[in-house]
Amino acid sequence: MSQQVQRVDTLFLHERGDRYDVVVQSGGERALRGKLEPKETSAGPRPGKFRVVDGSSEEPRSPDEFVDLARRADRIRISEQTSQPARDELRELLDGYQLSAKVVRTCRYCATDGRYSPITSDTAIKAGRDEICPDCARAELEQELAFHGEFTADAKDRLEELMVDVRDLGRIKNLLEGQLDPDLTKFDEISATTDDIDLVGVDTLDLHPGIQNHLEGRFDTLLPVQSLAVENGLFEGKDQLVVSATATGKTLVGELTGLDRVLNGQGKMLFLVPLVALANQKHEDFQDRYGDMVDVTIRVGASRINDDGNQFDPGADVIVGTYEGIDHALRTGKDLGDVGTVVIDEVHTLKEPERGHRLDGLISRLKYYCENRAAARSSYGGAQWVYLSATVGNPRELAAGLEANLVEFEERPVPIERHVTFASGKEKPQIENRLVKREFDRESSKGYRGQTIIFTNSRRRCHEISRKLEYSSAPYHAGLDYGRRKTVERKFGNQDLAAVVTTAALAAGVDFPANQVIFDTLAMGIEWLSVQEFEQMLGRAGRPDYHDRGKVYVLVEPDCAYHNSMEMTEDEVAFKLLKGEMEDVLTKYDEDGAVEETLANVAVGGTDAKRLNDRMLGEIPTKHALGKLLEFEFIDGFAPTPIGRVVCTHFLTPGDAFTILDGIRKDAHPYEIVADIELKDADL
Repeated sequence: MSQQVQRVDTLFLHERGDRYDVVVQSGGERALRGKLEPKETSAGPRPGKFRVVDGSSEEPRSPDEFVDLARRADRIRISEQTSQPARDELRELLDGYQLSAKVVRTCRYCATDGRYSPITSDTAIKAGRDEICPDCARAELEQELAFHGEFTADAKDRLEELMVDVRDLGRIKNLLEGQLDPDLTKFDEISATTDDIDLVGVDTLDLHPGIQNHLEGRFDTLLPVQSLAVENGLFEGKDQLVVSATATGKTLVGELTGLDRVLNGQGKMLFLVPLVALANQKHEDFQDRYGDMVDVTIRVGASRINDDGNQFDPGADVIVGTYEGIDHALRTGKDLGDVGTVVIDEVHTLKEPERGHRLDGLISRLKYYCENRAAARSSYGGAQWVYLSATVGNPRELAAGLEANLVEFEERPVPIERHVTFASGKEKPQIENRLVKREFDRESSKGYRGQTIIFTNSRRRCHEISRKLEYSSAPYHAGLDYGRRKTVERKFGNQDLAAVVTTAALAAGVDFPANQVIFDTLAMGIEWLSVQEFEQMLGRAGRPDYHDRGKVYVLVEPDCAYHNSMEMTEDEVAFKLLKGEMEDVLTKYDEDGAVEETLANVAVGGTDAKRLNDRMLGEIPTKHALGKLLEFEFIDGFAPTPIGRVVCTHFLTPGDAFTILDGIRKDAHPYEIVADIELKDADL
């Protein structure tokens, strides 16, 4: 047998009971595995029995074959796990043939399996009481991951990287069991950055005395993004796209120019946001901050009122509204008066499949309204447009499409740690409870306790998680009435709540000064988050006036999806989002979207509908859309028919409209019609 091993690089000896395992390596591969039993002679220990192992069989060989292999070996190594008496015996045996051996650290798992794998302090990975090689550790980790469910390649790679970094398999197993060692869960850190911007002194601004005095009572200088906006013509009527991280002060950019123009008689301000919850908060903020200078009203949905019963006042100086609220006013021919400033917050909504085309259409229709009013009234000079966003992948292209100056500021006011851990849906509330408690028990250098926003994918889950948190918490979502939401906002602001549990209602910018954000899921409803949405939501963690740093925890359930229409699993999505590039903001139209916006443009612009279509960011096949509207009998020439006007003012898709019409003709109960619409949409 020894003659078959042409070259012996290493002969490795490992103690096993009263015998020794023998491994012969040649060219980096195992060439032979055997068993050696020494015998005691008058000259000392010598090979007594030597057997070659082949699978489950053993073949006896002459002890001289072992001696021959040892003599031809470039090096002889003894496992460090071998006991001292056994080491002494082996050294004495080898000395009898004038051979020497070196004791080395080796992987116990490999040795047990008949392999020779030397390890060092830099490569050894702790596995209980043993130290093993990276290959064996990876194999053990693979078994553990298989027990916990299917993991994507990215998740496996990340866990392997962590294991090699900390050199402890047990700690990785604990991580899979929901342990929260920050050294293990930490994925990366987004550093705080400060761009070198010349800050504009508030006393150098030449604003209306009302707003000037208000500012001087609060600030000495503007923040960097505000200073950049001033340098780029904010108070010279220049349209602007302001792209900056959450909590950098970009909202005040729109407020400053809008209120200055209002107070100087240059038209009212529209401040438009995507969500009712955000509109309600902005309305209250504006009333509290500027109510002594201007009249403020709110316009959300089609005809909603705020909690004190005050009806929408189109003559107010400042109108805070949702996109749909103002669009409804345009579609129904409401007179909004002279609009001096339009602020579009969260303009990256343009990329959303369901709402993007409506915001695109609203911008086109509102510009048309302002231009027509300016043409009819020589005293009215038109509107200045300010678009705000924290997350845009193609800011220059978007600014060009909106015909606005780009003001881009990438400063992060506080660093953000991003953590990843793995847990099942049932385990996640337990982890969230520990994270909330740990953070609320700490206080920042600025004297604020750590508070948490937990994002999840349904209203039911909001209540479920909130009930399981030991510290004070509350659910917060669009299903709560306005009064309850305001109570939650007030309590959180007063630090009476350790956490709020919410759906997308907070992602768009409602001002909760939290330093920790937890993603209970990476879905909103039955859709995975986009990179923009993810970045927007995690950007809620950490405020410069409150916190020293922000913390983000992504809780990942392996091999999990929340609807059978979701193509990826949560662990796959997690690493896509964490490593992802910001998506471009592009508005795309399917046929329903093209028909809906063209109908709205006909309702507002009549024969100018094609011109309104042409100025939108997304491309609309106008001729085809008009043909469909005629076919559906939604328009007669360039005017909506009665049914077309109902479809337009209620933001119905053609499919929804025909479902309703079919139900009415069949004398179906309204609940049945609504159910049919829901089922139809679910099948899309």
